[in-house]
Amino acid sequence: MAEVRTDRLLLRRWQDSDLEPWAAMNADPEVREHLGDLLTREQSDASVARFQAEFDQRGYGWWAVEVQATGEFIGFAGLDQVDDGMPFTGVEIGWRLARSAWGRGYATEAARAGLAFGFETLELPEILAVTTAANLRSRAVMRRIGMTRDPADDFDDPAVPAGPLRRNVLYRIARGVI
Repeated sequence: MAEVRTDRLLLRRWQDSDLEPWAAMNADPEVREHLGDLLTREQSDASVARFQAEFDQRGYGWWAVEVQATGEFIGFAGLDQVDDGMPFTGVEIGWRLARSAWGRGYATEAARAGLAFGFETLELPEILAVTTAANLRSRAVMRRIGMTRDPADDFDDPAVPAGPLRRNVLYRIARGVI
């Protein structure tokens, strides 16, 4: 299982000590603002079990993100297969950080590491990113890492009921762009 290091971050396998801060993130309305319902502790723990199983099966997935200088768990980042039922296929990049880690450039740093892993190690031809239309912070990260959006690719997520979280935007980047 690959670990990835950046100047400030370690993207690594999940540890038992990550479960409590991960559950706190998933119970934070601001962190979950563009993701839907808050998660219970059981749902949060189950998500980590899924992340680990998927990583073991594919050799990539959602890493736990740790600040190297302090060892503090601050969230997740990585790559995942696009969910079935979406109007496109491929591998998407994503991130989710605790509020205490916002505004420090960690999402951009982790995302760049994820892109490098996807293009250099997995040799993916393209990587996608999806978020709600209203998630301006994540959209800014997507632009900072060189991704572009064609408004014709925007879509309503078929798994989300009508409301502000249904409309999504799709960003793309091809290998060789960065």
